[in-house]
Amino acid sequence: MTTGSAAADPPAPARPRPKLTVLPLIALIFYDVSGGPFGIEDSVRAGGGALLPILGFLILPILWSLPEALVTAELASAFPTNAGYVAWVSAAFGPAAAFLVGFTKWASGTLDNALYPVLFLDYLRSSSGAALPPPLRSLAVLALTAALTYLNYRGLHLVGLSALALTAFSLSPFVALTALAIPKIRPSRWLAMDAAAVNLRGYFNSMFWNLNYWDKASTLAGEVEEPRKTFPKAVFGAVGLVVGAYLVPLLAGTGALPSETAAEWTDGFFSEVGQRIGGPWLRFWIQAAAAMSNMGLFEAEMSSDSFQLLGMAEMGMIPAIFARRSKHGTPTFSILCSATGVVMLSFMSFQEIIEFLNFLYGVGMLAVFAAFVKLRAKNPDLARPYRVPVGTAGAAAMCVPPVVLITTVMCLASARTFAVSAAVVAAGIALYYGVEHAKRRAWVEFLAPVPPPPPPPDSRHGSTAESDDDDVEDVRAGLLADEPAVDEASARSRSAVQMVVFVGSSELQSNCS
Repeated sequence: MTTGSAAADPPAPARPRPKLTVLPLIALIFYDVSGGPFGIEDSVRAGGGALLPILGFLILPILWSLPEALVTAELASAFPTNAGYVAWVSAAFGPAAAFLVGFTKWASGTLDNALYPVLFLDYLRSSSGAALPPPLRSLAVLALTAALTYLNYRGLHLVGLSALALTAFSLSPFVALTALAIPKIRPSRWLAMDAAAVNLRGYFNSMFWNLNYWDKASTLAGEVEEPRKTFPKAVFGAVGLVVGAYLVPLLAGTGALPSETAAEWTDGFFSEVGQRIGGPWLRFWIQAAAAMSNMGLFEAEMSSDSFQLLGMAEMGMIPAIFARRSKHGTPTFSILCSATGVVMLSFMSFQEIIEFLNFLYGVGMLAVFAAFVKLRAKNPDLARPYRVPVGTAGAAAMCVPPVVLITTVMCLASARTFAVSAAVVAAGIALYYGVEHAKRRAWVEFLAPVPPPPPPPDSRHGSTAESDDDDVEDVRAGLLADEPAVDEASARSRSAVQMVVFVGSSELQSNCS
């Protein structure tokens, strides 16, 4: 900070950016995870009938979604920073592990986002009956990606309000579907299962994809009004909304249609369910809702991915350019980076993308659960405005079922998925050392967080080595919890001072890792 003459006019205060409140954040988490029942149809076919998917959406939210939501609520309240899960892993295991988790989860999110422009066009095709030729289809994907990217650029508050409206529209036809299905429901159909038709790989991949990504919204914590209070409320509100949005239409559709239709349940089949239960008007309504839902899914995913890159830049992990904000408060270069990845990956098939992103996401989530348990054990006094009401042993036990599920999904992956995922992890490791080399050589500009003041001398205890390690952990935790988001102007002003200390900060983090 510099001082000027007394006659100099003080700079005009920056206009505060609107912050996310509970309802828009619930909508964004809903779209990070779900977006509605579109996409769960495959679980009926892969499960050989209605029984396995119904059990899956009753049991797996308890074994998988709830633990991940609890971990997200606790750590997002303790680390209200846009780095999200990257900050958690950094506090537990150091910057190298955090960078790798950030890279694999960003790659998983970009893969996931590549689905939605394609699915949007697929739903429009199914409602109109006209298919675009390949060149025009590619141009349409590009144009749609550009339009949705621009909406993301215009501001997260606008994206949150849009997600709220899209949530209401996307779920509205299923209220009508359920009401019309009730007289036709035969509960015995919910118990149908053809063991010979069960495809475990397809079933678990479908269930896992439809119930994961709870931690993605943690990368928006720095943009939330009173995040320590708002985030836990929004997470738990979204859990109820997601489970209800899956179970109610699934029970209505499978209970109202004959069990023999299980083989027909593939992506987009809910529009056919609407046709058979309500007629053409309901089919068209569901198709329109599905198309709009894909827009919400795209916006929520891109927001999470781009603000994650911004948070990593604010931590000094990637170049400072990714922390620059537009006049709307959005990370311009991070958004462009994510959009480029979406366009490059949009040529892949639906099933390929699902399996690849599930595997990469699983790698990152194993590290997140490990970080949660380690921070409970090694940093019990870390300020946690929301704390899961269990001890360290209970925290570890809570993580066992989701870890088993992740491991199951990863073990069922194809050899190609193993190879591609290994290549992505290797690329992440190489990129980390490349970025660190660029940092040491000062080839590009990096931000380096300035640590808070050290604790008073009488607060230190134990051996010197142990105290130093604990102090580094405490400094990192305090830094990540209190670091404010920066806009483009403040990022530039801080970077001049921070460049002086980035090498020392890097060495400190390297020793800690």
